Amino acid sequence: QVQLVESGGGLVQDGGSLSLSCVASGTISSIFVMGWFRQAPGKQRELVATITRTDITKYADSVKGRFTISNNNAKNTVYLQMNNLKPEDTAVYYCSANAQITRRGSVDDYWGQGTQVTVSS
Repeated sequence: QVQLVESGGGLVQDGGSLSLSCVASGTISSIFVMGWFRQAPGKQRELVATITRTDITKYADSVKGRFTISNNNAKNTVYLQMNNLKPEDTAVYYCSANAQITRRGSVDDYWGQGTQVTVSS
């Protein structure tokens, strides 16, 4: 199994910055993609940003130019630097990993517990 633990959420004012981190641990053969999703109250979970193990990144249009995703493959860690935060960025942010726990096993998606990000106006 793969466990994901997020850290770094909190309360920030409009225009402020926050940095999130997520560490994957457990029985891991390969991690192919790590990323961040978010879910605001009453809304569906949505993609924020993803990064492959070869550093190919993808961002939601709403965060392009404000958020930066990065990783440290050796530490099975993904980061999300969030700048110029807006009240509409308020949500629970979830870390995800697309990973394989054995060399010939299936590739599955794993999720963290989530961390709250609140942006006040």
